[in-house]
Amino acid sequence: MSVPSPCIQICAMDTTSGYCQGCWRTLDEIAAWSTLSDPDKLRLWRVLRQRRETAAQITPKPVSDARKGTHGAPNPQD
Repeated sequence: MSVPSPCIQICAMDTTSGYCQGCWRTLDEIAAWSTLSDPDKLRLWRVLRQRRETAAQITPKPVSDARKGTHGAPNPQD
């Protein structure tokens, strides 16, 4: 069995989290990928899924366009 890489060719590191914005791995995890065993790769896939789910829960939702005023600022009349 060959475990596919989580890389989706969006390679940009988030300076706040330290995770790649595409695959959610750290630089150390990216560097180590080719040397990991398949069971370790599968474990990392589970970690990455959890990271994405956690980030989705804490990421603020954008203000809807209907509530925006000029230049995307919230409308003070709301």
